[in-house]
Amino acid sequence: MANTIEIQPYHPAWPQRFATEAAKLRAALGTLADQAVIEHIGSTAVPGLAAKPVIDIMLGLPRLSDLEPYFPALSAIGFHHQPQMAAAMPERHYFTQPALPPRQLHLHAVALDSDFWRDKLWFRDALRADSPLSASYAALKQELAKRYGDDRAGYTDAKSGFINEALAAAKR
Repeated sequence: MANTIEIQPYHPAWPQRFATEAAKLRAALGTLADQAVIEHIGSTAVPGLAAKPVIDIMLGLPRLSDLEPYFPALSAIGFHHQPQMAAAMPERHYFTQPALPPRQLHLHAVALDSDFWRDKLWFRDALRADSPLSASYAALKQELAKRYGDDRAGYTDAKSGFINEALAAAKR
C-alpha cells in the first residue's frame, strides 16, 4: 500500500519546515501577505506529538476571495490547488504539495473569522497545553492508523469524536 497512513514520532525539524514554507508563502502573496495570518496547525505543530509527516499550514485572510488572483503564484512555489474539495468545504481553498500522494504539505486558506480558523487553533492550542490530552490523541492516531491502513477518509472520520470533545472542552 503506497499511501498507507504512517504515524511517526515527533520530529524537531517540523517547525522549521513550517517557517520555511510560511516565508515562501509571504513572498508569493506580495501585498496580500500584509493582510494574512499564517499558522502552523495539525499534529506537526504540537511539540512531542506523533504525526503523519505532513505539515499543515493555515492561511487566514479577511476575505477568502482575495486569494484567487494569487493561485498562479502559489502554483509557482509548488502548491497545487485541489478544487474537488470545494464541494465538501466551500469555506476554504485547499492546496497540496506535491499534487499527488504522498504529500508533504497541506495549505488550508480560510477566512480569519471562520469556524475552521478558530477550531483549528483551539484544537492545536489545547494539545499544546495539555500533555495527557496530547498523549491520548497520539495513542488514538496510532490505533486508527493500524485499523484504517490506507483509508484516509475513514481515519479522519474516526478521529472526529475525540477532536469534537476536545474542542467542546476548549471552548468552555
